[in-house]
Amino acid sequence: MNLVETYTNLILEKIENSSFFYKDKMDKAINYLAKKDNILFLTTSNRYDGAPDKPKSTQLAYHMREKLADKNVKILEVPNLNILPCTGNVSAIDGNNCGVKAALLKDKSKNPSGNIRCWQALQSKDEIYKVANAIFEADAIVFFVSVRWGQTNHIYQKLIERLNWIENRHMTLGEDCIIKGKDAGIIAIGQNWNGANVIKTEKKVFEFFGFNVPDVISFNWQYTDNSWDEKKSSYLNAPKIFQKVFGFLLKKDKK
Repeated sequence: MNLVETYTNLILEKIENSSFFYKDKMDKAINYLAKKDNILFLTTSNRYDGAPDKPKSTQLAYHMREKLADKNVKILEVPNLNILPCTGNVSAIDGNNCGVKAALLKDKSKNPSGNIRCWQALQSKDEIYKVANAIFEADAIVFFVSVRWGQTNHIYQKLIERLNWIENRHMTLGEDCIIKGKDAGIIAIGQNWNGANVIKTEKKVFEFFGFNVPDVISFNWQYTDNSWDEKKSSYLNAPKIFQKVFGFLLKKDKK
């Protein structure tokens, strides 16, 4: 056996081990979620208009919903919503004004629970209420993200900042935690850098918010642990390995 064959066999062996490891993580997450009545998947990765496919993390969310076919699983594709940037009321010169009663969204059709208190939500074109109401209705929430430059993508970051009033109401204002008892997890898909740390950080964020954070519904997958691997061949190979690891074919038609 020559060196090329030996190297190829080592790569194939690593892929096979990876396939079992991550398929097992996905299956355990599915089995855990199957015990819940109402499940929410929030996808946050994006593609350009006219792209031939949805992001891998988004397709994974739909695949997992298929595996939970007998359960009530709602998917919200956050990039398709008009969510305005956070206005930073948590740290203004006059103190923390995030989630205060004056920021109540009074439109009952958008805020039937009366829980949404966010200054930016008062803008008529803002759609954070769609995410917030879905969270209030769910027993378990899983965020699906892409890892870009070692961090969650910008859409997820904008979303979690816009939900800051949930955390602020009980951590700063001393009120009841309005998402107490709900589970939250995060599934991150990346190419070559920092996915494990992304998961660790965001799980801590969920704890600050007041969610239950069971380990079983959070995990990350990335094509390689070599952060310097930026070869074109690696980016072409990643979707092939992803499909083998999780056991389903990526759909090319975005629609």
